[in-house]
Amino acid sequence: MNQNQESKSIDELMKSVWDTLDRMSKRAEEREAKLDAELAKRQAKLDAELAKRQAEAEKQKAEFDAEFARRQAEAEKVKAEFDAEIKKINQMMGNHTKNIGIIAEEYFYNSFANGKTNFFGEKFDEIEKRVIGFKKGFKDEYDILLINGETIGIIEVKHKANENDIPQVLRKAETFRANFPDYQNHKVYLGLASMAFYPDLETKCKENGIAIIKQLGETLIITDKHLKVY
Repeated sequence: MNQNQESKSIDELMKSVWDTLDRMSKRAEEREAKLDAELAKRQAKLDAELAKRQAEAEKQKAEFDAEFARRQAEAEKVKAEFDAEIKKINQMMGNHTKNIGIIAEEYFYNSFANGKTNFFGEKFDEIEKRVIGFKKGFKDEYDILLINGETIGIIEVKHKANENDIPQVLRKAETFRANFPDYQNHKVYLGLASMAFYPDLETKCKENGIAIIKQLGETLIITDKHLKVY
C-alpha cells in the first residue's frame, strides 16, 4: 500500500469515527430533550396537582372559617340570652329578698310600735324606722330606733341573720353618735332582730352584749339580760 492509499484509509477512518461521535451526540441530545420534555410534563402535572390541592385546602379553610363564625355567632347569641335570663332571675331574686327584708322590718317595727314587749327594761317615747345617717365616713342606716330621754335602742333587722352581721351591728353605735351628736350623752343599746337564729349566732350576740330578738310563732322573744352599754 502506497502513501496515498494509507492517507485515504486514515481519513476514512477518522470520518467514520466523527460520524459515529456525531450520531452518538445527536442521540444523546435527543435523549436529553426527551428527558427534559418528560420532566417538564411531570413538573406541570405536579404543579397542577399542587394547585388543585391548594385550592381544595383553601376551599375547606373558607368553609371551616364560615362554620366557625356561624357557631361562634350562635354561641354568643346563646350566651347573651343566658346572661339576660340570669340578670332577670337575679333581679327577681333581689326584689324577692328585698321584699322579705321589708316584711321582717315591718313585723319587728309593728311589734315594738304596738307595745307588745318591754325592751331593755325601759319605756321608750319614740320609735323610728329606716333612719339614715349621712355624715361623711359614717354613712349608715338604722332599721329601728327606740328613743327616750336617756337611752337609744338601735335594732338591726335581718330576715335570716348570721355571724357575719355582728360587726355591722357593733358599728351602729359608733356611726349613730357621729351622725346624731345631740344624743352623745345617751346610753346606746344594740339589738339584732331576725326571723331565725342558730346557737352559734346567739352565743356571738351574748358575747358582744347584743340583744337577741326573734319570732316564735306570733310571739316576739327578746333575750337581753347580757346587754352592754355602748
